[in-house]
Amino acid sequence: MLTSVAPGALAAVGTTTDAAATASSPTKPHRAAAHPTSALSPADARFQRLAHDYIEALWRLDPETAVAAGRYEFAGQLNTPDDAQRARALAFAQQWLKRFEAVDGQTLSPASRTDLGQLLNRLRGDVFALTELREFEWNPSNVNVAGQLDLILSTDYAPLPKRLRALSSRLARVPAYYRAGAASLKVPTLEHTQLAIDQAPGVISVIDDIAKAAGEPAAGLSTRERRELTQRLEAARTAVNDYRSALTARLPTLQREGQARSFRLGQALYEKKFGYDIQSAHTAAQMYEKAQAAREALLVRMAQMADQLWTQTQGDAPKPADRFAKIGAVIDKLSARHVKREDFVSEIRAQIPQLERFIATHDLLTMDASKPLIVRETPVYQRGVAGAGIEAPGPYRPQDRTYYNVTPLDGLTDEQAESTLREYNHWILQVLNIHEAVPGHYTQLVHANKSPSLVKALFGNGAMVEGWAVYGERMMLEAGYGDNAPEMWLMYSKWNLRSVTNTVLDYSVHVLGMTEAQALDLLMRQAFQTEREAREKWRRVQLTSVQLTSYFSGYSDIMDLREQRKQTLGDRFKLKDFHEEFLSYGSAPVPVIAELMAEKKAETKPPKATP
Repeated sequence: MLTSVAPGALAAVGTTTDAAATASSPTKPHRAAAHPTSALSPADARFQRLAHDYIEALWRLDPETAVAAGRYEFAGQLNTPDDAQRARALAFAQQWLKRFEAVDGQTLSPASRTDLGQLLNRLRGDVFALTELREFEWNPSNVNVAGQLDLILSTDYAPLPKRLRALSSRLARVPAYYRAGAASLKVPTLEHTQLAIDQAPGVISVIDDIAKAAGEPAAGLSTRERRELTQRLEAARTAVNDYRSALTARLPTLQREGQARSFRLGQALYEKKFGYDIQSAHTAAQMYEKAQAAREALLVRMAQMADQLWTQTQGDAPKPADRFAKIGAVIDKLSARHVKREDFVSEIRAQIPQLERFIATHDLLTMDASKPLIVRETPVYQRGVAGAGIEAPGPYRPQDRTYYNVTPLDGLTDEQAESTLREYNHWILQVLNIHEAVPGHYTQLVHANKSPSLVKALFGNGAMVEGWAVYGERMMLEAGYGDNAPEMWLMYSKWNLRSVTNTVLDYSVHVLGMTEAQALDLLMRQAFQTEREAREKWRRVQLTSVQLTSYFSGYSDIMDLREQRKQTLGDRFKLKDFHEEFLSYGSAPVPVIAELMAEKKAETKPPKATP
């Protein structure tokens, strides 16, 4: 799972769902425009000025999204998520939508035209989220200040005293923030209410970290500043604890049948959200059917691999007639090979340089050694949705650290830890690191921050981002990673089946009403996941919607595009060139990248010789 600047973040004005580095003032000039205005056509120049004006106005309206992108002058600000702020956000989105809809896309270059498409999609998604989805009425876990407080403290964008002053200013607004968040809740879901309760201690831990930093000799605060910060920290603790207590008191009512809002979106909301978030040529229903077909094809291949590995893993035992039982038996035997629970995080850390060496040796992609990746234990306030994820800096501060958050297994029972380790066994742990780090999310986001289009870097498409990570898994194995061992291919196929099954699960749960028992059967018996992994995925599908479809949607689009490019270029097709051109367009939707690639080819095609 990826944590980064998310499309539609404006809809959650005043919440902190995106991780970001923040500051009280910029430490370097803001990112410049991709091209001097004089180098553009008049239509492109007008549009790019309009896009620039929108982005700057967005930062002033929404400091949460601003700091997520690396605009640190907004670090001391925190919006109050009340009706007045949401009304301002809605008016803002509608006004800018009207301005961009007035732009004639036919007069623009391909780069500007696709920027326009991204901005229109974002603004329409913001309007949808504020007027129809209205998550602020039913998702109390979005009321959480920890993410940006943590990164203001831990990111060295400025000396510690300056960061502490920004934190003090932000903390002064925390009590009003939590009061407004609580007042906005109408009928919350039971599941999101429990998540908010569970994450509250993690928020307190971040507040405690700030208090500890303020007591260090390097804090550099005056006596008055220190006293003021101490008071604000205490008020923030009280606000978080009061919010948690109010939610806890509400739990018994929500637990009674019919009193809580269902976590299921339903078909109408789901289709609309899918359209804005995924930006696919397919509807959600069509993608569900496509995933079902891909799932069947995968199972056929996995059954063949299980036949190949049967004697090696099962000896003379007879093969079951049921293919799920046969594949599952082979996977179960192989899954016993895994690291020790105490080595889980350190093993992930050790594998990253190995993956980087493979990429370099096989000349698959240019790696930027100057962009640091830090493997760390997931902060407590972020736990409860996914076990691993990338937390990347925004395009204004690409030099900052990228964190690979991994949740340790310390708090698990022996049985739970063994279940997790069998799921992330010797082979799948490597595939996980390919997906999250190299050449997956970490590598893609480093490239995205170098995109000449600030629009595409800022307002990325989740399906492209997740799709690239899933594509990277297959590409690495095709290049020989794992020495083409049948065990690696079978385990990769299990992992790839997981991406496909995510789409089936998400649509089935939110639209078709799939029950918990049906979901666990799909995940455990039919997708060969361990019980702990399956139960965590059931929890995740209750807490999120549509995001789980992004993996398969983006992956299938990228594979289709690669095959199209191979057919078009023939002997001139080079895998590294495809990868680097694909990644050069930021985190744009795959159909947009395909359009830009085609336009570039048409522009560079040599003219036919005249007789």
